[in-house]
Order: sequence, then structure tokens, then C-alpha cells
Amino acid sequence: MPSTEEIDTTGISRYSIPDFKFLDGSSLTVEVAYRSFNPSATKVVCIPTCYGGRINSTLNFTTGALRDYHVVVIAMLGNGESTSPSNTAEGQFPQLDYQDVIKSQYQLLTQHLAIKELEAVIGFSMGAQQAFYWACMYPDFMKVSIPICGSAKTSPHNWAFLEGPKSALLNSVDYADGAYRTKGVNPVRGLHAFGRAYCAWAMSAAWFREKIWQKKLGFETLDQFMISEWERSFESWDPEDLLVLARMWQAADIGVLRKDGDYTKALEDVKARVLVMPARTDQYFPPEDSEIEVEHLKNGELAVLETIWGHIGGGGANDADTEWMDKKIAAFLKQGN
Repeated sequence: MPSTEEIDTTGISRYSIPDFKFLDGSSLTVEVAYRSFNPSATKVVCIPTCYGGRINSTLNFTTGALRDYHVVVIAMLGNGESTSPSNTAEGQFPQLDYQDVIKSQYQLLTQHLAIKELEAVIGFSMGAQQAFYWACMYPDFMKVSIPICGSAKTSPHNWAFLEGPKSALLNSVDYADGAYRTKGVNPVRGLHAFGRAYCAWAMSAAWFREKIWQKKLGFETLDQFMISEWERSFESWDPEDLLVLARMWQAADIGVLRKDGDYTKALEDVKARVLVMPARTDQYFPPEDSEIEVEHLKNGELAVLETIWGHIGGGGANDADTEWMDKKIAAFLKQGN
């Protein structure tokens, strides 16, 4: 579920990159927001944020599998904490690509934090897609990639799903074809429509059938749950941030990093050990897609999270799922030591 509160700045630092060159040819001074946990540790793990995620709402495993690691949680460009449409002059933020996001993170880690090597990149959802891009763009800088509930290439079905919430926002009256800033309007109706259109996709059919919103989360009705956790949760988000990230998500394809555009060959090129962890009931990053990707990885391992929590099971929504992932991550990292 999306982060439900205004941005929590606890422990967050920022690194400025002057004249940062974007893939689309534009340049902009950008700030990359991050938080370091246990910075005195010698082994470093990078965890990028997910869609709807903030630095301090990101599952970081620092009390379990990563307790002995220096963990750097980084806000991807566009998420509202790092440079994004919401904190850039209107019309100045460029078209965003995962290559821009990873390049900015690499500069933060190497030029600002003086990190020479990553033990792992671990990410959930869009963070998982970043973990795949990391493995392809900087293969000699990292040992392990752990994508959780994500893919190396966005599937047509996943792309089509995103058109629903996007369209609900884009066609809302108060979004005003993007003129809401000029009009001084917070497009709450559009943001609520976005969240309501997204909601059913995030959990599984079994989750709804068993009324987990009532049994585990304490809501009397499904509508109350949708209003509280999905409509209101997006009120703290700027529409253009949501849209620029959704478009980048839709365009994800590590194949573009090769001249021939073949994403299966890009997977074959990955040097890192890769632990791919889909959720059994994920509706838009299904385990069948992960099975195909693992077949092309030289050093890939598949571990399917058995959960009825759907996609959000991989993001820390359910304690039992988080405990299972924590153990898998700890064991996988130990294999390389």
C-alpha cells in the first residue's frame, strides 16, 4: 500500500548533482535523497524505493538479514523526496528513464559516499526493476541482485493495468489536464480515483474473499478500507510524480541496454547472483514471468513467496511474509561469503 503520511524526513540526507544529464538529452541539477543505516559496517547494500514508497516507509531488513550491513535506502528520482516534478519548476522536469535513476544512485554511492562495491541491491516492485537495471548497468560494482515482486521488463498485462489508475487521474475534473498547479488546486478527486482504481490489483482475490481488510486490518467494510488506505493515502502525492513514475514503470525493459534490444540476452549477460522473489498471488508481477526470467540468468535462483497478500506481500504488509523473505535474503547473502 502507498505511504499514507506526508514525507517523514527523519535521518534523510541529500546529495546534489549539478548539471545531471538525462537520457532524453536534457540537463538539470538534481538532488538524490537517501538514508544510511549502520554506516560503520564495511559491507554495503543499496535499497531503492518502490512506487508509492518513501525512504522511511521502505522495508529495509535492518533488524534482520541486513543488521550487519551498511544499508543505503535511496529515493528514486520522481518519488517526491529526490528531484521530481513536484519540486521542480513546472515543465522543467524531463522524461524519466530507469537509466537516469540508476546513474544518479551510482553517483551518490561512489562520488559522495565513496563506496567501492555493493554487496547487493535489493528492491521491491519498481525497486525490483531498479535491481535488474543495476545488475546490467554496473555489473562489476555489485555482487548480488534481489528483485522482490518485480521484473526485468514490464509485461503487456502489467502495462495495461497501469492505464486504469493513470486514466482515472488524467481524466479527473480537478487534475484539469495538468493545469491544477496553475489553478492552485489540489486534485483530491483525481488522486482518490487513482487509488480506488489501483486498489483491487494490489492484493489477491483470496485476500478479498477472506475479508482480510476486516480480520487483520480492523475495517468494518471494504469501502472504509479503500477510502482510508487507498484514496486518502495518495493525498500526499503530487499527480505528476505518480504519472512520471508510472510511465517509467511501463517502459521498463533491460533489453534497451543492449544494441539488439533483446532483454533475454540482457538477462544472460548478468554477472551477479540473483535471487528472484515473486509472490504467488501477485496480479501484475506474476511468478510465471519470474520463472521465465530465471531461466535466462546464469546465476539465478527463484524463491516464490506463498502468500494471499498479493503484490504488497513483498513490500512488508504482512509480518509472516516479511519474516520469510528476511530468512531467504540472509541465506542467499551467506552463500556468497
